[in-house]
Amino acid sequence: MCATVTDATRGRDWQDDTTLRERIAANPKPAATWAAVALGLITVEFGALLAGLLLLLDSALIGTTALIEVFVGVFSPAASETIVGFQQSASAFLDGLRSTAHSIPTLLSRETIPNQGYKTGPNGPWENTFLGLQPAVAWAIRATLIYVYAFVAALWAFRGWQVFRDHYRNADWTPRDDVADRLRGHRWAQFGIAVVLIFGTMALFAPALGPTTVEQNIESPYSHEVQYFDSESGEVETVLAGDANFNSKSKGNGDQNVAPMTYDDYGRFHPFGTLTNGRDLFTFAVMGARISLTVSALAMGLAGLIAISMSLVSAYYKGVVDLATILTADGITSIPQLLLLLMVAMAFQGHWLSDVFNGGFLLAMVFGLTGWPGLWRAVRGPALQVSEEEWIDAAQSFGQRPSVTMRKHMLPYVLPYLLIYGSMAVGGIVIGLSALSFIGSGLGINPPTPAWGRAISMGRNYVSTQSWHIALIPGMLIVILVTGLNAFGDGIRDAIDPESEGGAEEEAAAGGSAG
Repeated sequence: MCATVTDATRGRDWQDDTTLRERIAANPKPAATWAAVALGLITVEFGALLAGLLLLLDSALIGTTALIEVFVGVFSPAASETIVGFQQSASAFLDGLRSTAHSIPTLLSRETIPNQGYKTGPNGPWENTFLGLQPAVAWAIRATLIYVYAFVAALWAFRGWQVFRDHYRNADWTPRDDVADRLRGHRWAQFGIAVVLIFGTMALFAPALGPTTVEQNIESPYSHEVQYFDSESGEVETVLAGDANFNSKSKGNGDQNVAPMTYDDYGRFHPFGTLTNGRDLFTFAVMGARISLTVSALAMGLAGLIAISMSLVSAYYKGVVDLATILTADGITSIPQLLLLLMVAMAFQGHWLSDVFNGGFLLAMVFGLTGWPGLWRAVRGPALQVSEEEWIDAAQSFGQRPSVTMRKHMLPYVLPYLLIYGSMAVGGIVIGLSALSFIGSGLGINPPTPAWGRAISMGRNYVSTQSWHIALIPGMLIVILVTGLNAFGDGIRDAIDPESEGGAEEEAAAGGSAG
């Protein structure tokens, strides 16, 4: 007969073999309250969230198709062409859905809180801006609300875990409770979480955060117009965005500079100033964050999947399998990554894969396929350790399939270590992407797509001039992001294993594995 669990402080009153749905039905108020607020948060930004979801779906489709096409193309070129055709048709369909999603009004969009406008006279009011405010004020309001929304959504997601733990979880305690408690007092980890959230919000809401759009200001500036008040004629004039950019360059010479937090001659506000070609640096930077984090996530996802799979298999079977994995990892590590990038760039020149994410997909594949040995070495030790435990021997003696044993009894123990070292290794990928874009020569993200390294390269000759912002600001963004990722990984490590605090050797090993 099943025991009944009762906890008046947490609202529990069910039998310990009930399903989650039955537990919620027995005490629906906490779940309903949390879900109501979550639904409100989703409704506020439904269009943007749906567009982001469709983008992730399209990315997954492209990645899966690419892998299938590589293997199928070896045996049947005709089948490969059919697969590519299906992927292109599906991507076109998803693009149409994404355009429809973008057209859905959202509370924090630039259409709701516009910041681009023009004066009606020398001291006249602003037109087309939110409540007639100055563009700088309207942009600051929208950017502030976006970050407030992101932090509230993150806190409410964490609140959802607390509701589940306090009201609907069978167990009164799990190791995750101690991890969460330790993180609450770990200031270095909290700094890392805040940095990850700030840059994640920057990447997710990049189109709405910028004072202008990438299409208007960077990709197709000569297809869009800008209205401004001309002090000489006393009239509102119209100019192509490309011409306005040409006259708003920052080159450190005399009047050829638009500094951070200033307006150009066309009434456009630039929070980070402009680039050497007159494009808005803030818009360039936030879209660069989206590219960097997307490519890094794809690369780390691939590297992590291979690393965790190889570590579980080699630790379970040991012997020849472990030796073969070691030799494979050493062989991949011995290949110069830059040489491999050059070979891939030449081999796929003109191929449709080179246009996916403007070259970012191929970079992610290279970083992922060459980065997994470092992660594998980091998690191989914990995998070997857990494989020697008594419960693994017990599972084997009962005839449990190896795949089930690895998934149920080994993976939960090894996965936290992958999270720790993976978060640290992402910083190495971000630096690598920036370095490739800095070098240029077709190695990094294809121009004119924004990339932090390209901005640094453009501004390196103006560091000591009044246009210092071109190289310094993107460089500071890279430093802050990489530091935050390392702090996040360090904090997770200390929360999982308090005895490991201050272990610099593990951090150094993880940082080195990203190269």
